[in-house]
Amino acid sequence: MDLFHTKSGLSLGFTKSSIADDPISLQMDTTFRFSVSPVPLQLFEEKDDGHRENRIERDEEIRIWGQSMCVKRQRDPKPLPNPCKRFAPDPGLDQRRAAVRSWGNQRLQEADPELSEIMSKEKQRQFLGIELIASENFVCRAVMEALGSHLTNKYSEGMPGARYYTGNHFIDQIESLCQDRALAAFNLDSDKWGVNVQPYSCTSANFAVYTALLLPGDRMMGLDSPSGGHMSHGWYMPSGKKVSAASIFFESFPYKVNPQTGFIDYNKLEEKALDYRPKILICGGSSYPREWDYARFRQIADRCGAVLMCDMAHISGLVAAKECASPFDYCDIVTSTTHKSLRGPRGGIIFYRRGAKSRKQGMCLSNGDCTDQLDFEEKINFAVHASLQGGPHNNHIAALAIALKQVTTPEYKAYMQQVKKNAQALASALLKRKCKLVTGGTDNHLLLWDLTTLGLTGACSKSQILFIYV
Repeated sequence: MDLFHTKSGLSLGFTKSSIADDPISLQMDTTFRFSVSPVPLQLFEEKDDGHRENRIERDEEIRIWGQSMCVKRQRDPKPLPNPCKRFAPDPGLDQRRAAVRSWGNQRLQEADPELSEIMSKEKQRQFLGIELIASENFVCRAVMEALGSHLTNKYSEGMPGARYYTGNHFIDQIESLCQDRALAAFNLDSDKWGVNVQPYSCTSANFAVYTALLLPGDRMMGLDSPSGGHMSHGWYMPSGKKVSAASIFFESFPYKVNPQTGFIDYNKLEEKALDYRPKILICGGSSYPREWDYARFRQIADRCGAVLMCDMAHISGLVAAKECASPFDYCDIVTSTTHKSLRGPRGGIIFYRRGAKSRKQGMCLSNGDCTDQLDFEEKINFAVHASLQGGPHNNHIAALAIALKQVTTPEYKAYMQQVKKNAQALASALLKRKCKLVTGGTDNHLLLWDLTTLGLTGACSKSQILFIYV
């Protein structure tokens, strides 16, 4: 029968008899220039032959204009296996889960008794022994708890708000808090100073600064290592052997202390700097017992067109407590360890100036940028990651945040004052016993005892290490 018919010249009709197996006819009439012959649209229905277990269901088929159109994917004639059997639980699964839980929750004494015993002996040695090493300190319990916390599990490459991985919402909060506390510990304005707390050590921090501001072969200038400087400032052995990466990838020319007085000879330093023209001039060292004349360093750096960098690794705690001169009044970049006088975890930190240039540089940096704005921040952050490091140690950053919070307390200032008193008392006692001290005393937490008058040199230092037990 005809279901509908229009006067537009295009008609569509279906006819179907009462017999189920009869086909449906599709007829289309059009007034277009070409004609279409009626083509039957056949739907094949399934017939039950009485053998259902051997039956294979046919595909339904539609024919349009004589062409077969498959509207349904072919069915698998084989029945699916029982899903309950496919996902049946492993009878040994509970045992394995229990074993993993037991392994993961074991204490150190249970998991590795051998190592635990050695660590216990080292802890006892630290409490009973005295090593007069200016690079060492005792951290508080809260710092150790943060270092051994679950924060070590998280990977967080990048800076706060720009991580490479998900799940760093709280890690960002921890690092941002550490940055804020670092600036507060040294009374720095966040509009004028920025900080990176990710370096694994001060040596890494120093090399990140070089990588950010120098090209391979560019020049730097720091205190000679035998004069109290640090190897990461670039140092060659007397044989010419390059010791640190700073001396391998960059050119370094050291300045020295006066061999008679032990003080830095600033006149010779200025003369050398004007001849050598370093791009980075470094003040600060690992064993210099006196104050640094940062104002004089600033004058020299401006005259030779260098960026002035201070490595305050040893005295950063004294600087924070205002018990010695601050390099932040004159320097462009300041680096430090975090585990010496700061009493934090082992690591490094970089402070850098931001904003407008306050002093006119004598020359541009290696990349040729000569603008009125400082660009240390982006370069240094990129040098730390991804140039030199991978993901930061979040447990270390949290531990550093704890230490920096303590730095701002009156108790810490009293502690630093006592450290200086102890160093001066020791220096006074040695001088009374006719011992020769380099520079004749100390202005900070360390002193140097000159043993050359006793015929002792560094070559026999291994046999001359003194341990005092109480």
